[in-house]
Amino acid sequence: MTKKALLQMHLAVLLWGFTAVLGRAIELSAPVLVWYRMLLTALFMAVILYYRKEWVPISRGDKYRLIWIGSLIGLHWVAFYGSIKLANASVALVCLSTASIFTSLLDPFVNKSKHNVAELLLGLLAIAGVYLIYSFKQAYGWGVLAGVIAALLSSWFTVLNKKIAHKYPARTMVFYEMTAGWTLITLLLPLQLVFSPTEVDLLPGTYDWLWLIILSLCCTVWAQSLALNALKHISAFTSTLSVNLEPVYGILLAFVFFKEYEMLSPEFYMGMGLILLSVLLQMLRVLRPGKKVEPLVEDRGGID
Repeated sequence: MTKKALLQMHLAVLLWGFTAVLGRAIELSAPVLVWYRMLLTALFMAVILYYRKEWVPISRGDKYRLIWIGSLIGLHWVAFYGSIKLANASVALVCLSTASIFTSLLDPFVNKSKHNVAELLLGLLAIAGVYLIYSFKQAYGWGVLAGVIAALLSSWFTVLNKKIAHKYPARTMVFYEMTAGWTLITLLLPLQLVFSPTEVDLLPGTYDWLWLIILSLCCTVWAQSLALNALKHISAFTSTLSVNLEPVYGILLAFVFFKEYEMLSPEFYMGMGLILLSVLLQMLRVLRPGKKVEPLVEDRGGID
């Protein structure tokens, strides 16, 4: 393992954490924000694939799988940024950190294996943490719900990505997934125009364009490239440990840029502590000596 690779991995995770800050800074509604992010990311990825000549043929069955996964990613981002808009970045990130617990609960259904009692108990611990966060400010209730839905969708597409990640290069998968997600959001966007026509701004402002480009180019395309390069030189243990720091980095950035610590109560920190404890205990279980560990970045396609 090299210092450069470790730095690349943590920079990638920091960029993923920064997406929450950008989500709060961008004034567009969550569906419109996601529409632009997926469009720009797909375009940037297409350019990279073209100039690097990395286009890889994909079977019809796997194309359908990638379309489904991309649709889940699109809905995941809508829920995640919706949580930020309804509550704040810290609440959204803490709720999103329950994704690894959801993944451990969903994986047996997808792979037809038995559930583990310890994982079920950790899931209950995470739920208790979410309840504490909800209880500290009832006005954030919808934001907490959206954050939990985002975590559930994240775990769902992670489990599905894991089944085909070994077949194709990550960039090819991301391109198909972004294109599919963008198509779904395009079809669903008129619903927002119908139900809240006075609240929808379809055109980004000057600063919104800047944040969207940073979000798509730096926090998605570049971050994924950094993570993939780092994976060539670091262990799966280091990869998994680093990726689980994303909510921590994101919350710290939200504290710095928006001073969100001023609007959070002891109940929030207690809930966050329970959730992070459940994630830490699950990570220690997965990374215990003698157990095979797979890098999370490959499974997720470098997406967040």
